[in-house]
Amino acid sequence: MIKKEIVSRISRDIDLPRQKVEKVVEGVLEIIRESLLKGEKVELRNFGVFKIRLRKERKRRNPRTGEEVMVPAHKVVVFKPATEIKKKLKGIS
Repeated sequence: MIKKEIVSRISRDIDLPRQKVEKVVEGVLEIIRESLLKGEKVELRNFGVFKIRLRKERKRRNPRTGEEVMVPAHKVVVFKPATEIKKKLKGIS
């Protein structure tokens, strides 16, 4: 699902103009972006937690040449789903 589909579905479900819903969705996403860039964790109850994690420097191989290269330490965004979502996903196979 993409952002456009989310906006359309919310607009249809709560009977609001698509443009207004799009502004709200974009506003929420911008707040999440800004919080993560500040190093804050974003917790959405019954959905999950977004946070920044530091990946350590490590060795990897270039798949084309087989040469070993060092990948520098860097930050990544991680998502940990809520327990409720994890339980439901276990039932899907």
